[in-house]
Amino acid sequence: MAEAVIPRPASTIMLLRDSADTKGADDNGRGPDDNGRGPDDNGRGPDDNGRGADDNGRGPDDNGRGEIEVFMMVRHYEIDFDSGALVFPGGSVDKGDQEIIARPEFYSGGEGLDASALSFRIAAIRETFEESGILLARPRGSAALVDAKRAGEIEAAHRTALCESKTTFPRVLADSGMLLALDELVPYAHWITPEGIPKRFDTWFFLAAAPPEQAGAHDGKESTDSIWVSPREALAGGESGRFKLPFPTTRNLIRLGKQPNVKAALDDSRGKPIVTVMPVMTKLNGGRQLRIPLEAGYDGEVFEVGAA
Repeated sequence: MAEAVIPRPASTIMLLRDSADTKGADDNGRGPDDNGRGPDDNGRGPDDNGRGADDNGRGPDDNGRGEIEVFMMVRHYEIDFDSGALVFPGGSVDKGDQEIIARPEFYSGGEGLDASALSFRIAAIRETFEESGILLARPRGSAALVDAKRAGEIEAAHRTALCESKTTFPRVLADSGMLLALDELVPYAHWITPEGIPKRFDTWFFLAAAPPEQAGAHDGKESTDSIWVSPREALAGGESGRFKLPFPTTRNLIRLGKQPNVKAALDDSRGKPIVTVMPVMTKLNGGRQLRIPLEAGYDGEVFEVGAA
C-alpha cells in the first residue's frame, strides 16, 4: 500500500479591486497584453471546472458593470502542479516564514493568532510579492499601507533576488523598513488536495483589497501572464476554453462573483466560519464527480468534472 502523501502548507491571496465602472475611474489594470487576453491554447485541457449550466458567477450586471476584479496569473506550462492554469498568486509556507513569526518587529495585525495561522498569512504576503510584485505592508511607524512608488522601489531592489533565493524575506523587510500588514488578510476558504494525488497542498485562501495603484505583474518564470479580471469574465473564459481553471479556483470565483464590490466581499467574509474542503472523487454513469461539504458554501455538494 502506497504511503499517504502529507499535504504541504500553502497560502494564496485573492487580491481585489473595484472595476473602473464601479469606481467611476478609467483604471482597467490590464496586464502586458493590452487587450487583457489570458493564456494561449497550449496545454489546455477539457472544461474541468465543475460548473453547472446556470452557475455563471455573474455580478449584478451581465455587461460587467459594477463588478469586482481579481488579480490572476497563468502558471508556466512546465510547472508540475496546475501547469498552464489561471490561478491566484500563492505558494508553500517556507522556513523563512516560520522565522518571521519569532520576530514581531516584522509584522503588524497578528494579535491573537497562533503560529500556524501566522505562518499562513506571512507566506501569503511573501508569495504574492514574489509572484505579482504587490506588497501588503506598512512602513515602520505608519498606519497606512506602503505607497505604490515605494513599493515599486522595493520590488525593483529585492523581488528578483528573493525569487532566486539570493536573499530572504526577513532581510527584505529589514532593509526596506516594512511591516507585513497581516490584518489586511481576511480568511476566505480552506482547501486540501484530495487523497491519492501525488502532490498535495493544505491551502488557505485569503481576500485582500489591493493596495492603491499597485497594479502587479507576473514574474515571467513561474507565471507567464497576468490579468485583472472579473469573476464573470474568468468563468466565461474557463467555459469557452480561453482559460484553464482548477476546480477550487472555479468554485471560489463563482462565490466571489456574487459580491458587488470589494467592501461587500470583505465585510461578508469577516468572522464567517470556514469549513475545510477536501474533495472526494467519485465515478458514476460514465462521469467523474467531486463531492465537497455542502456547508462549505459553494452552492452544492456534488459537481461533475468530466468523463470517467
